[in-house]
Amino acid sequence: MAAIIAFSDVSRLYEGNIVAIRNISFSVQPGEMVFLSGPSGAGKSTILKMIAAIEHPDRGVVSVNGQNIARLKPAGIASLRQNLGLILQQHGLLPNRTILANVMLPLIVTGTPRGEAETRAKAALDKVDLLDRASFLPQTLSGGEQQRVAVARAIVNRPKIILADEPTTNLDRENAIRVIKAVRFFQSAGVTCIVATHDGQLLEYADRVIHIRGGRLLSPAPQDSA
Repeated sequence: MAAIIAFSDVSRLYEGNIVAIRNISFSVQPGEMVFLSGPSGAGKSTILKMIAAIEHPDRGVVSVNGQNIARLKPAGIASLRQNLGLILQQHGLLPNRTILANVMLPLIVTGTPRGEAETRAKAALDKVDLLDRASFLPQTLSGGEQQRVAVARAIVNRPKIILADEPTTNLDRENAIRVIKAVRFFQSAGVTCIVATHDGQLLEYADRVIHIRGGRLLSPAPQDSA
């Protein structure tokens, strides 16, 4: 089976020759749940940004769905991102809109009819056990509940890939596990999930763990390839 994501000898430098990642090669198969494990500054977020074509490598090739992200034109980048669901540390919920409106937003901006958008948003909230909070404003929810809303918003577009960047930071253990289990639910339905975390207690939920330190891979997994 062809990899859905592949990094081949990828390096990324920031201003001042600061190394974000160096000579990284790995691949991810469709439907895998892969955790990127390492401390803050290890390079995990840089990897996620390159998968989303937010950043490009200075060396090597990053391919997503068989496409070299560095060669994508604006229309190709837009198409790529429509197949991505992003879950960030700062969930970015709009404080003056209801939970339902927040989850509907990705559909509305892509032209989905409002009735269909509402139906799909309610279904996504139901999957993360928050349909009963649909009319609430974000600030009335706990941190864990807000992060689960972010999961619902990430999957409402029915993406092929979910990218989660430290999605459990600042959550207690119970809520952290609930967020990861929510992501895992969609992975079980065939969505490829990449989760960046420094929390070693969550690694048991991964199909595979890629350990990163100082911008380098420490333990390439069997599926990794150059």
